[in-house]
Amino acid sequence: MFGIPDLTIVAVYLLCISSALLCAVYGLVNWNKGGELESQQIEEEAEWELGEH
Repeated sequence: MFGIPDLTIVAVYLLCISSALLCAVYGLVNWNKGGELESQQIEEEAEWELGEH
């Protein structure tokens, strides 16, 4: 198979490719999660900075 005599090497290649695909899918699914709280976080940080001065 592709000139690779050992099946563990094939397994490593398959696991590397599948983990890269899994990371890409995870990133696409969670692309914009948490953005709805961003304005609230900005306001809290602004209040915190005003309290520091």
